[in-house]
Amino acid sequence: MKFDTPAGTNPIDRLVVVGKATDRIDGKYKTTGTAPYASDWHDPAARLAYGYVLGAGIAKGGIADMDIGRAKASPGVLAVVTAGNAGKVDRGAFYVARPLAGPDVDHYHQVVALVVAETFEQARAAAHLIHVSYVEDKGKFDLAAVPDKAPVPKPGEFGGPTETEQGDFEGAFAAAPVALDETYTTPDQTHAMMEPHATVAAWDDDRLTLWTSNQQLNWGIRDLAKTLGIPKANIRMHSPFIGGSFGGKGTILADAVMASLGARATGRPVKVALSRPLMANNTTHRPATIQRLRIGATRDGRITAIGHESWSGNIVDGRPEAATTSTRMLYAGPNRMTRLHLAHLDLPEGNAMRAPGEAPGMMALEIAMDEMAERLGIDPVEFRVVNDTQVDPGNPARPFSKRQLVECLRTGAARFGWDRRSAVPGQVRDGRWLVGLGMASAIRGAPVMKSAARVRLEGDGRVTVETDMTDVGTGSYTIIAQTAAEMTGLPLDRVVVRLGDSAFPESPGSGGQWGAASSTAGVYAACVKLREAVATRLGFNSADAVFEDGQVRSGNRTVPLAQAAAEGPVIGEDAIEFGDLSKTYALQTFGAHFVEVGVDADTGEVRVRRMLAVCASGRILNPKSARSQVIGGMTMGVGAALIEELAVDTRRGFFVNHDLATYEVPVHADIPHQEVIFLDEVDPVSSPLKAKGVGELGISGVAAAVANAIHNATGIRVRDYPITLDKLLPDLPGAA
Repeated sequence: MKFDTPAGTNPIDRLVVVGKATDRIDGKYKTTGTAPYASDWHDPAARLAYGYVLGAGIAKGGIADMDIGRAKASPGVLAVVTAGNAGKVDRGAFYVARPLAGPDVDHYHQVVALVVAETFEQARAAAHLIHVSYVEDKGKFDLAAVPDKAPVPKPGEFGGPTETEQGDFEGAFAAAPVALDETYTTPDQTHAMMEPHATVAAWDDDRLTLWTSNQQLNWGIRDLAKTLGIPKANIRMHSPFIGGSFGGKGTILADAVMASLGARATGRPVKVALSRPLMANNTTHRPATIQRLRIGATRDGRITAIGHESWSGNIVDGRPEAATTSTRMLYAGPNRMTRLHLAHLDLPEGNAMRAPGEAPGMMALEIAMDEMAERLGIDPVEFRVVNDTQVDPGNPARPFSKRQLVECLRTGAARFGWDRRSAVPGQVRDGRWLVGLGMASAIRGAPVMKSAARVRLEGDGRVTVETDMTDVGTGSYTIIAQTAAEMTGLPLDRVVVRLGDSAFPESPGSGGQWGAASSTAGVYAACVKLREAVATRLGFNSADAVFEDGQVRSGNRTVPLAQAAAEGPVIGEDAIEFGDLSKTYALQTFGAHFVEVGVDADTGEVRVRRMLAVCASGRILNPKSARSQVIGGMTMGVGAALIEELAVDTRRGFFVNHDLATYEVPVHADIPHQEVIFLDEVDPVSSPLKAKGVGELGISGVAAAVANAIHNATGIRVRDYPITLDKLLPDLPGAA
């Protein structure tokens, strides 16, 4: 199916099942411990072996010598895999770090060896017997020390352009009656998902099967084939359940590669699960940024110049953090400049983490907007409203398909009681607490990608949906079932959804906020084929047939849907391919975040008291799971604002707090009442379901809203995240 014109009326618009708040289909499996995650795979007849990864003890240099003799002789050991015996090992396309060190070491905890043994304990004990002699080189680990050596790279595959300019930014900024020029910093962050990176790999002759935790199976197969130098057709991946990812499992990493190599070396299935320190230092993370925002405006608040430069660091061939993405799209202004600088650092690879680009970029942009509003003497909400635009600021000939940012801001302000906010900071107290309100806009792209599915009507009247789409805890099983149920006129309990098997028709997987809109559109296309086939079997004109209540009706004739499969299953399979609508229209999601905080006047302790998100994100397919996604993003935003930071040892080049004991994330006690409002919106430009993603919109802007609330409570403007006690204590107004 080709989607190249905006969607008209179709069966989804009945909204009998789609659009209803529905319990997640996978919920019962996860709450009872019966959902099979990657490391749960076990076949007693398969003689499963266990691999333990040994990571490099230096961050930059080379391996001078490695003595694996004692490890190989250790009880239960089946093989020790190193760069010396693994054969050629390439790297992937999306994650670009080499999975196996030798002779060079590129970053701390890069894999230097895998020990495979009969038990995990034997493999771990043997790994500690390996002696590695290193030649250590001086590396670069401190972003703040190298910004002057950070050029603007060529545009990468992801993140859009690295440099843009319209009008005369420098001239307009210099001439602006009111101007702001400030620098903001965001730290390295880790995904901190609960399920570790884990894989079980098994070979059958030259064919490789993996049970793994991977968001995008098509990327995973592409990258593993490239890494191992084998045909894509020889690889099969299973990833039916994923215990959190946030971009950290977008494709294969060391667990998948080393499990595959270990299985090849032993002829046995091999399980590899990375320890928590390896997850921080061996895999990927959100890189730190230094961001300079310059905004010029007229005295009535209209932006005349806006410039955003960002510096980030990465390994060789790594990409810059696209922190200027939001600035290119969010506010009007005729004179504009954005620029990404990329420094070479010898830290682990920086790559995608929930809302890459927008999340850290808006941590700076939305504080700058708040500061600018204060300089102008304009309410922060009104300042954003004044600078709204219904066309892409970088391409005024391209309108937004839907843009309800102003409605989000107005609705949020009214619901949150924004009119009670004191425009003068530090004026509201509740006992020892200084109380403040803050807000920020939200924007996140709404891309769609080719997606395929297969739908089969069985003789008992059930419908089975198969696609290699994954569910990273977002509710994919449920919205796909809702889509198929709506299209076939069945109740939800008559639909079976099978996901996460690369043998199924290919989807783009979960990530980039494209998963929901793309995968349900693919299921829609397959269901159209199924409806046509059913109508043909039953002697109906497919254009006139109505599918509802388990029946197919046309004119005066009604037939049970199951009758079409009386002599065998009916199958519909198709892919949806998206045309050039995204060139004609700018596809984005919008929102507004409002936060109230209390700051202890003596200690600087910050407590978030309440939060509100208002989202405009196309048709909401399942309000219950969508709300869950948004409050999850809001919670991550609180973490980014107040506590999350990978501490870099700038002498040795590694992340010191590489476990969940020392890398702090919000817990239940940190998060109070959260409210989410979805504006009534359908976007016929986005997909046949008129839906868009929402999972990453929930984090975009939240940290800045918290920072702005802290400023409103205390009068202290912190531009260096996270906002910890030491950054507040020297300037607190005290208890008087």
